[in-house]
Amino acid sequence: MKKSLFWQIPLAALAYFLMIILGAASGAIHPACFAYAGTVLPLLFAFAYLFVAAKMQCFGAAVVLNGVSLLILLIGGEGNPALIIGMVLVTVLAEVLRRVFGYNSIKGVRVSFVPLAYSFYAYTLHWWTETEHSLEEAVEEMPAGYADKMAKVIDNIPVLVIMLILVIPVAILAMRLAEKVMKKSSDSLSLF
Repeated sequence: MKKSLFWQIPLAALAYFLMIILGAASGAIHPACFAYAGTVLPLLFAFAYLFVAAKMQCFGAAVVLNGVSLLILLIGGEGNPALIIGMVLVTVLAEVLRRVFGYNSIKGVRVSFVPLAYSFYAYTLHWWTETEHSLEEAVEEMPAGYADKMAKVIDNIPVLVIMLILVIPVAILAMRLAEKVMKKSSDSLSLF
């Protein structure tokens, strides 16, 4: 590994993790912000993913980003089965798609970013898979009334479905934006 990659890739992974923390912190505004931040976070995730994918034109770009984030979350006591399973699934799918469409192609990065864009939803997934426990934690950790607001967000499944569907066009837009801004990284990848 080149000496510059030794620092650049871990820093990009740390930046990616901080984006997840930013999304989690949005829950202080309202539970809906936390629940649906995953729909807009791909606008930030795309930059880190394009950078790492351009540097690592081989297996591992998604593994590095989600692996570092998952490891830090587990060390911080944020681990739960939904998070682990969700992160592993979106990471594996991203890596498989990148393998199929080409590690060194912009198409491979674009296509593989769509499942990776769901990474924050893996973090919030426990709200829907372990609702009772999540509400109990909200009562203990958050201001009075937060759990009631949170329950309304959790129960509104139609909005969740819409927000999950919206991740796809946001991810596509985000990657195109990242390609334009990070011309050097996108130019290092072939078109097909």
